[in-house]
Amino acid sequence: MKKGINIWSFGEGTTIASAIATAKKAGFDGIELSLNETGELSLQSSDKELADIKARLEDAQLELAGLATGLYWDYAMTSEDAAKRTKAVDVCKKQLEAAAALGVDAILVIPGAVGVDFIPGSEVVDYEVAYDRALEAIGSLVPYAEKAGVSIAIENVWNKFLLTPLEMRNFLDAHQSPYVGSYFDVGNTLHNGYPEQWIRILGERIKRVHFKDYRRQAGGLHGFVDLLAGDVDYPAVMTALRGIGYDSYVTAEMIPPYTHHSEQIIYNTSSAMDAILGRTRRAE
Repeated sequence: MKKGINIWSFGEGTTIASAIATAKKAGFDGIELSLNETGELSLQSSDKELADIKARLEDAQLELAGLATGLYWDYAMTSEDAAKRTKAVDVCKKQLEAAAALGVDAILVIPGAVGVDFIPGSEVVDYEVAYDRALEAIGSLVPYAEKAGVSIAIENVWNKFLLTPLEMRNFLDAHQSPYVGSYFDVGNTLHNGYPEQWIRILGERIKRVHFKDYRRQAGGLHGFVDLLAGDVDYPAVMTALRGIGYDSYVTAEMIPPYTHHSEQIIYNTSSAMDAILGRTRRAE
């Protein structure tokens, strides 16, 4: 497996160039970038701008581990607002195009939400309605994914939706396409499940993996902690991943970064991932 770091793990305002340099120095194989509304990598990015980012990665001998976006929290495929649903689909199309241009074969997609507790004032959508809307939206995007050669990898998040591995599996399989799969987030399952069980059930549908850790007693967003400081049974997770033959990127998503000396989280995370992946050399 390859070791990646998500750009959201870096301090606010960190440029792509700076993040690439730090990720390389910290010993990562790749970095996961984010498509934003505006900025260096955005909905308006031109072919040349995407080519420049790809060249920068190649110069650093660093791979693109994946392409994420936080825009699905603002524009949900399940929203009661039809304009937001349309915008969400358009975001995904741009994400697929950008991923193809950057040379990565999977994007992180949030297919909507029933409710989001950590976003004040977020709308609540009837579960059945949300399911049907998400199914329709992802279904409409399958031809674009197949044309781009990029998988739509749906992440399990705190959206009160697709709450079990069985439901997630059924949702993915409904599209009958190898270009619809899972972006499995280890830490996000801890509040109501066991990641090793999700891995075994989703199996080869898993296109990418996020590493996070979570302490159940803390609860809420405060429960997310440094890797190996929480309740994730990482030996069991690694056994499950190897059991399904997974050999792509495991990418750490450390949110939020440290308040002070924010780059230190990148180095700490790299060392923790080496231990999890069995890369650490121990003294005889």
